[in-house]
Amino acid sequence: MLDRHGAVADRLLTGDIDGALGHARGCGEDATTVAQRLRLRRGAVALVTGIADLAGCWSLEQVTLSLSDFADDAIQAALEAAFAERYPDEPVRGFAVVALGKHGSRELNYSSDIDPILLFDPRTLPHGAREEPGDAAVRIARRMTELLSARDGDGYVFRVDLRLRPSPEVTPVAIPVEAAISYYESMALGWEQAAFIRGRAAAGDIQLGDYFLRSIRPFVWRRSLDFGAIDSIMDISRRIRDHYASGQAFGPGYDLKRGRGGIREVEFFAQIHQLIHGGRNPALRPGATREALHALAEGDIIDPRIAENLDNAYALYRTIEHRLQMVDDRQTHELPRASDAMDNVARLHGVADGAALLKLLRPHIEWVGANYDRLSPFAPAERLSHDLHKLADQLDGMGFSDTKLAAARIDRWRNGSVRALRSAPALKALEKLLPGLFRGLAKAPDPVLALNRFEQLIERLPTAINFFKLLAANKPVVEMLVDVLSYAPPLGDDLSARVDLLDGLIGASALEPLPRQDDLESWLGMGEVGDDYQMLLDRVRQKVGERRFALGVQAICGAGDILGIGAGYGRLATAAVRVLADATVTEFAKAHGTVPGGELVIIALGRLGGGVLTYASDLDLIYLFTGDFSAESDGAKPLGATQYFNRLAQRVSAALSVRTASGPLYEVDTRLRPFGAQGLLAASVDSFARYQQENAWTWEHLALTRARPIFGSPAARAQVSAIIDQTLRRPRNLATMTADAVKMRGEMAKHKLPESALDVKLAPGGLVDLEFLVHVTQFRTGTGFHPDIGAALAELSREGHLPRELARAYDLLTRYLILSRLVSPKSAEPPPATQARVAGRCGFRSWSDLLASLDAARQSVAAQWNAVAAQDSEQQRETK
Repeated sequence: MLDRHGAVADRLLTGDIDGALGHARGCGEDATTVAQRLRLRRGAVALVTGIADLAGCWSLEQVTLSLSDFADDAIQAALEAAFAERYPDEPVRGFAVVALGKHGSRELNYSSDIDPILLFDPRTLPHGAREEPGDAAVRIARRMTELLSARDGDGYVFRVDLRLRPSPEVTPVAIPVEAAISYYESMALGWEQAAFIRGRAAAGDIQLGDYFLRSIRPFVWRRSLDFGAIDSIMDISRRIRDHYASGQAFGPGYDLKRGRGGIREVEFFAQIHQLIHGGRNPALRPGATREALHALAEGDIIDPRIAENLDNAYALYRTIEHRLQMVDDRQTHELPRASDAMDNVARLHGVADGAALLKLLRPHIEWVGANYDRLSPFAPAERLSHDLHKLADQLDGMGFSDTKLAAARIDRWRNGSVRALRSAPALKALEKLLPGLFRGLAKAPDPVLALNRFEQLIERLPTAINFFKLLAANKPVVEMLVDVLSYAPPLGDDLSARVDLLDGLIGASALEPLPRQDDLESWLGMGEVGDDYQMLLDRVRQKVGERRFALGVQAICGAGDILGIGAGYGRLATAAVRVLADATVTEFAKAHGTVPGGELVIIALGRLGGGVLTYASDLDLIYLFTGDFSAESDGAKPLGATQYFNRLAQRVSAALSVRTASGPLYEVDTRLRPFGAQGLLAASVDSFARYQQENAWTWEHLALTRARPIFGSPAARAQVSAIIDQTLRRPRNLATMTADAVKMRGEMAKHKLPESALDVKLAPGGLVDLEFLVHVTQFRTGTGFHPDIGAALAELSREGHLPRELARAYDLLTRYLILSRLVSPKSAEPPPATQARVAGRCGFRSWSDLLASLDAARQSVAAQWNAVAAQDSEQQRETK
């Protein structure tokens, strides 16, 4: 090549690599044919790349990008030539080249094949008057391929492998784009899903290629784990190790690509984790292996040290792979067997001889192989016997108490009595799961109860294949599932409706506290190219459902403080309101424009206002709007300000509450708005201020103590906060206010009875009494106005207005309320097996200790509230 490309060589001799590359890309201008021009350019580009590589001037990424970018250019040139020959007056349109493999991820070797899928759009592809679009596409594809791959005296450009297209044995080389989309949506195999991790529109009609990739994105990046693709990768690994047995032993003849611990196993390791987590996190989707490893480490999916070791190994492997392929332009990945050839490759890499090269590679090969084996052990898996007597013995050895019942249940599942288990793949997946599942069930406080709930769960599933495979592959998830089934019926019910909720428990961050509010909102609103408003509604429901479920599991499994988990529920709901309200405002403005000087403001009250929710809390909201109520919006369909913001508020409520394909989100309660159900859904800020000053009842001002503006510009929220603060601090008749509060609490006690003695919300001395006590004290003293009851109590106790023991009572009652909504939603006494877990999560050694402390807390609250009620009664008598 140096002899053939003297002008390029001259520039390289002066160290001008950029100039040499620019000249190489322009080589062949005097060539008589497109094919000759491309072959000359290919040789010149490879020459510059090889010299820059060997001289250490370029990184591995620069080397592979240079080769990959030339591939894009060459394909485009060949395609344009094919079009020009058949349709001289037509630009390239209606025909797309989608690159897969190393070309798709821009990681080409010196001697790589390219693996494109060729697509066409029959509506836009040029074709002759008597020519079918499909025939025209095939002729274009064949000519393009010929220009790239046919050999002559100048060599070739690229070997083109079209076997990655759908059903290559029966389909033409170019496929209609809609047919391809239909195939990947309904018929594709698991390995094809993994292949499109590296998919990229590389040439031709880029817009058409991008449309295809967007359309099949749900097939590639599935939010609910599809273990079919993961199984396919593992199966490929096993086949490679079996088929290339001669290249598995490390030493001369070792296959650097397919050998144990080689290139493929680094790539597969990254791709498996991408398939597991990339459906929920677009940041984990890079096609290039090293970028993917970095993203997985940044996303806390894999240990950064593992990522670093894999990255270092991969960079070394690919670099030495290039050395192998520089020799005679051979498409090889095997280390030479002959010692002189091995020494030659070693010296290309800058080490003394073949022995030194093997010494350099060995630790990486051994580490990568061992790491991959941990991901997917190749040893035979444990199985439970089909003989009932032997099965009972196995279960007994696992520690399962009622072995007869458990063995009969397994036998029933195997006999197809459950709908989700009537297919061979489902039964196969079940068999892999059974040993780990029953070891977990054996440790449950009530194994039979957990087993019954597990069966109830799978009986509700239309198919259980992925569910079983997920559990079989993740021992910690099995343990968490057993805890959920043992202790938390609401979580079990939600899981039966959405089995993919378990997906969210995979990864290091599943049981960690939620991120900061800003980060949480950014994650919740993170979209993808092509998403619309309805997709956002679905995505937010999916994400909120997963994180709310994970927080519930944290509460049950002992990870994190219970009050912190309640605050997590609050931050999650606040983020959902802000993200969906912002998107709804934008969507509404497309038709109706905006109201000049006006904007929507949302106030949170109740538990959301205080920032601490339970698993099933509703959202208490008030909608307001700023600006002139007589103004009109400026869109194509203008509306008056009042009508505009009331319809917008309805849309926001629907965005938060309407069930979509991904399920429900939150129940929204707007009854605390001015004039209640008789009032407008959205009132102007001015009318809200006037209502609070002139018309609001005492109970409405009590509710306002927990008000917190959560949506709107900083200025608008500050304006509303000032109105709330002025309302709460204005002079009032404290005796009348106290009497109203005592009367209201009495009426509530008559009409809203506690569900049991353990109803820590409604029972005497419970959280409702405590909240009334705090609110009355806030108004009496003019201090402690904070929507968070805990923060209000802290200030009131510091000022000496309430005893400090009430803050401890609030903490305990709130902890128990958050837990009780998970273990006993109707506030009944939890089952005996659950009581010890609840006591421990509340910080007590036994259930009896917890009950004694709850009783003491409620007595303390009741004493303080009863004193307020008694004082009011005395004042009433004196007045009379």
